[in-house]
Amino acid sequence: MADSKYEAQIAELVRYYKRAIADIQAELDRFDLTDFKRANQTALLKSVADILASLNEDAAKWVEENIPAAARQGVAEAILALGVVNTLEQARQLVKFNRVNAQLVQAAVEDTQADLLAVTQNVDKKVKATVRQVVAESMRSNLAKGVNGRKTMNADTLAGLRQKLGSALNSGIIDASGRRWKPEVYVDMVTRTKMMRLTNEATMNEAVQRGANYGIISSHGAKDACGKWEGKIVKLVQDAPGDYTYIGDIPNRELFHPNCAHTVSPIRRPDMY
Repeated sequence: MADSKYEAQIAELVRYYKRAIADIQAELDRFDLTDFKRANQTALLKSVADILASLNEDAAKWVEENIPAAARQGVAEAILALGVVNTLEQARQLVKFNRVNAQLVQAAVEDTQADLLAVTQNVDKKVKATVRQVVAESMRSNLAKGVNGRKTMNADTLAGLRQKLGSALNSGIIDASGRRWKPEVYVDMVTRTKMMRLTNEATMNEAVQRGANYGIISSHGAKDACGKWEGKIVKLVQDAPGDYTYIGDIPNRELFHPNCAHTVSPIRRPDMY
């Protein structure tokens, strides 16, 4: 399970997406499939666009606040692990981004905002395509029965079109590996992963600046490929002395994969462990 220190923040972001998806679903449910006025379709798509625009604003604010906070957490954890202070609260008072971490944070903010924007763009694209397809099918069905006649679309046809409309929000996000995610689940995964990775990167950057070139991988009884790295000492820089694995050489599928909860704690003397 991922580190609990970001649970509340991630849950807040996920709520934004769940609320937006529910609002869009309500708009789709209200849409009259028997009324073919173009204005009705335009109004529906405008409502969906407004919901997604508001979501993008909320998500951008969340990123600007919480992504830098994850890096500050990493710096504080490095300061504490290296014995500079005795408590995490004292360490937080000393947090200041070095040049590398400042650049890291800026890139992480931009990357996370781009990933979240891609989610809303995906939803917008699929909703538009599905609405237009369903409207076209509905119009053809009524034309076949006589638009002005007494025969109207039967209940089964209408139900099928309604189901198709609802599927626009269930088709999910397909990642680079071909895995399919519901929008809110994808948002949870991608932000959780980025925050944990950012915390670890900021920890390592601060540690190296303070002369600590080694780290220990955390342990929590992982059963996947991460498990073999638990408690292992790793190099934080490639040219550090000693027969230890450089952390940058460990494949992501084995450590720091999506939703990975492992952290690295810096140490100065690996021979003391």
